[in-house]
Amino acid sequence: MLGFKEEEFLTQTRSALALQGQIETVVDSIQQRGMTNLFLIGAGGTYAAMLPYEHFIRSRSTLPVRASIGKELMLTQDPTFGPGSVAVFASLSGTTEDVIEAIEFAKAKGAYTVGFTGFGDSPFANALDVVLVTEPKTWPFDIPMILLSACLLAARGEFEGYEELAAELQTVPESLVDAARQAESVAEAFAEKNKDADYHFLVGTGNLWGLTYLYSMCILEEMQWLRTTRVHGAEFFHGSLELIEEDTSLMLLVGEDESRPLMERVVKFAENYNKNTTLLDSKDYELPGISPRFRALLSPLVLDTVLDRFSKHLERVRNHSLDLRRYYRVVEY
Repeated sequence: MLGFKEEEFLTQTRSALALQGQIETVVDSIQQRGMTNLFLIGAGGTYAAMLPYEHFIRSRSTLPVRASIGKELMLTQDPTFGPGSVAVFASLSGTTEDVIEAIEFAKAKGAYTVGFTGFGDSPFANALDVVLVTEPKTWPFDIPMILLSACLLAARGEFEGYEELAAELQTVPESLVDAARQAESVAEAFAEKNKDADYHFLVGTGNLWGLTYLYSMCILEEMQWLRTTRVHGAEFFHGSLELIEEDTSLMLLVGEDESRPLMERVVKFAENYNKNTTLLDSKDYELPGISPRFRALLSPLVLDTVLDRFSKHLERVRNHSLDLRRYYRVVEY
């Protein structure tokens, strides 16, 4: 597989699973301290990556939860944010300034701060009350966020089967490698077909809305300098559909949660009016060790793995490195 380091991928994914015990200890600590609300705070990709877990918790719990962009939270001064709040963060590099500032803000407000990173001696890690460390460059943070979210809700009596879920997740690293392998030819064909396209239209819903947002902005725009539109599947029919032409690159992210019917409606529209639709459906990928009741939780993780194959092939056909930037961390702003 192009640019896929299987052993490194497995090591990183297993290191995320290895956080289970530490996550359970953190949840015990949170329960003992008392918690009035939960804030999932990020910037760019880490904000987008929090959205599936806001969705998951909101759909199952009475616990007030909010996914927040750190910079905006600091300016809007949410009156519910303070002592009793638990603030969760993540940073791939451990150096994201916007996130570090948000941690300092949260602590000044009296919130209890918890974060995930692959760099335990980073400024990000040093700013937190509790840091949970994976192997360097582990991405995405879905596994620890699934464990944290499910464990928190289980402790509140709002999620059944946490132990079974945690045990079944141990099978995920190898399943994700299989998903990547299955997606390789699809990704290659997409890149070849769309190598000259400078505009892509992405649609997602439910726990895949965050990944839709992330892939549009953080990969296609930031890493490939491609123009995109990203729209929630429920909103697609309220204006955005007018941009669809027969040859528009239309990428549909379809999951397995309760919002799936919203995307099925978009798929039906695409079948009638578009001839360049790429359907990414998590249901197409086998997860042999995962029970049907837990599959929907893993859709963001599965399709993130699949979309990484798309990124690598776009990088190749466009001769545009995924590491190339014009402005981000290059100029002052």
